[in-house]
Amino acid sequence: MGQALIFDFYVLNFYMINIKRLFKSFAYASRGLVKIFREEQNLRIQTAIAAGVIMAAWYFKVSRIEWSVLILTITMVVLMETVNTAVELITDVLKPRINGYVKTIKDVMAAAVVISSIAAAVVGVIIFWPYLWALF
Repeated sequence: MGQALIFDFYVLNFYMINIKRLFKSFAYASRGLVKIFREEQNLRIQTAIAAGVIMAAWYFKVSRIEWSVLILTITMVVLMETVNTAVELITDVLKPRINGYVKTIKDVMAAAVVISSIAAAVVGVIIFWPYLWALF
């Protein structure tokens, strides 16, 4: 009986949410998002394009599936830009003088962002082409 109470207490503790820690995590994440939004021009451009895509999707009354694909695609681009920024900050600590691979790492991450942006543009054309075609 005593062992069951200890186990139950452990399970309850494991699954209980520390609200204070949760809010701190969101505060840290928000601070990071604001920082990259202020410092990364590409993220601001991508956000403006995403806002345009969302307005177009609303105007054309796209289906739920199309909404889902658009939201996932926008998220992919923003996520890649965020990861790119994080990797750039980490590699800046190494400095190119210390490690010659730093430039290559930055170039590869920039390529990943470009690939995700091209994929997003293709998705946008696939989704919006029929709606745009119907206008003319």
